[in-house]
Amino acid sequence: MTAAPWTARNTGRQEDPSWRRWLKFNLVGLLGFGLQLGLLALFIHVAHCNYLLATALAVEITVIHNFLWHERFTWASRVASAGSMRARLIRFAHFNLTNGAVSLGGNLLLMHLLSGQLGLPYLASNAISVVACAVLNFLLCDGWVFQERGCYES
Repeated sequence: MTAAPWTARNTGRQEDPSWRRWLKFNLVGLLGFGLQLGLLALFIHVAHCNYLLATALAVEITVIHNFLWHERFTWASRVASAGSMRARLIRFAHFNLTNGAVSLGGNLLLMHLLSGQLGLPYLASNAISVVACAVLNFLLCDGWVFQERGCYES
């Protein structure tokens, strides 16, 4: 008898079907989005940062927040067997190289275009930027960052 396709290898835990993982990903994304908007407003209005610097800082803090939630919530069934500190650092590096780069690059580019060039309000521009990056970030997480593989433990 073969295991169901959503059963995580090496963990004995059942893996979420893709649609449930997509919902969890978006829930974490919503929490991160709220954090990012709050930080963006704080950096711009309280710390008086340039909107691009404020965007970069808010995005990187949110990337760290989202990684921690994705590891423990969204893809918890995949990382249970690869929980060493080395494995976590590799996953975090992969997450920053993919989701961090997409989020930071996409947000900075779109913020510059939407707010800097077109004059849209920065919160609306940031919302558009985050949504535009979400699908690509999920695919990168699911297919590479949180994919089960032994290389994290070698």
